[in-house]
Amino acid sequence: MAFSLSRRRCDSAQELERQELVASLAHTRTLINQAYGGFNTASDGDLIESYVFEINALQARYNYLLRRVKQLEGVS
Repeated sequence: MAFSLSRRRCDSAQELERQELVASLAHTRTLINQAYGGFNTASDGDLIESYVFEINALQARYNYLLRRVKQLEGVS
């Protein structure tokens, strides 16, 4: 019985982590879209460069979050 309860807690913790990761994915996707919007309207070279760095950083974060979700779901 203790194993079953422990297993449920583990499953529950993993589900909570998965939900948080999915929410972070959605938020990061929104930030990427906003950064692209800024990039598309920027005319100053320094500002354009900053958007390029921001987009690259957000895409790296998005890829990490997606990889973690897939790990939790047991997908390779």
